Amino acid sequence: MTHTPAVDFYYPNRMVRIMFQALEEIVGRNGVNAVLNRASLSDWIDHFPTPEQTAQISFETIARIHAGLEDVYGPRGGRGIALRTGRACFSYGRRTIGPELGLTEAAFRMLPIASKLDVGSAALANLFNLTTDQRVRVEHENGLLLWHIERCPLCWGRKLAEPSCHMAVGLLQEALYWVSGGKLYHVEETRCVACGDPACTIEIHLNETC
Repeated sequence: MTHTPAVDFYYPNRMVRIMFQALEEIVGRNGVNAVLNRASLSDWIDHFPTPEQTAQISFETIARIHAGLEDVYGPRGGRGIALRTGRACFSYGRRTIGPELGLTEAAFRMLPIASKLDVGSAALANLFNLTTDQRVRVEHENGLLLWHIERCPLCWGRKLAEPSCHMAVGLLQEALYWVSGGKLYHVEETRCVACGDPACTIEIHLNETC
């Protein structure tokens, strides 16, 4: 179920364009069109957002797209597609936004893995905090790297029985894979605002690889 909150927040056009490009890679143009129709966003069919930094696309709109995946492909299929789309989002974003994060510089590539994970996660969180209305807080706890999304666009305005921000999980999976040079870490969302939790919390098990 989705409702429209009294207050909304926004994402930059270029980030949502990256999301559409990633989704198209996974489900094709017809699949994207089906999701947009289901989300009542048919104006975007064949007209993805322009690659501007201007924050014009609301959290409510992004949540409708995420919900549209589940409506078109079913809860299980939508979850898998969202995970794969999140991974593709990082790949697209690394090529277009990566230099701004400093993650492509030689000094970063020479760091040990533990330092790369700390620096990379902080840089990615700062990117969201500085360029979007999303709010991310990162902390360490008992061998876990915790990614807290305290203002999340993926589940904005939704009421659900279980955590649903699969695209964010996929993004972090791919980011960790790239930063670590090919390691697959166990990543899962354990809390979600849509379930009544104070933040969407994604746990990264630093000592556990898949």
